[in-house]
Amino acid sequence: MIFLLDTDILIDVALQRMPYATAAGELLDLLEQHPGTAWIAWHTVSNFYYLVSPTRGRNNTKNFLVDLVRFVNVAQTTTNSFLFATRLRMKDFEDALQVAAAVACEAEVIVTRNIRDYARSPVQAVTPESARHAFF
Repeated sequence: MIFLLDTDILIDVALQRMPYATAAGELLDLLEQHPGTAWIAWHTVSNFYYLVSPTRGRNNTKNFLVDLVRFVNVAQTTTNSFLFATRLRMKDFEDALQVAAAVACEAEVIVTRNIRDYARSPVQAVTPESARHAFF
């Protein structure tokens, strides 16, 4: 199974946001054992850095991302991906960009805590717990 990780999953782990960090961390540990099965959107990198660096510091935040991309790929998107996102009927444009990235990397699911935000997504959204079970 191919997964696209929503930004909230990474932030939960990096900032140890409980109770979410446990399931998200367990998923990342599993993905580390299966390189190439998970992707993140290009804009996730900047959003993550912007939101996490004030707490973890710039170097620690960059190091988290560098470590992450040892086993998680960054989705290659295009102008057409952006235009696709603009046509999605979703409330949050950032979520539409996540969907466009998921389509670009052929992800089968988007892993997020915010399932409701993806109700109109053509790519199914699942929780970290559900994503972990997809491996078994």
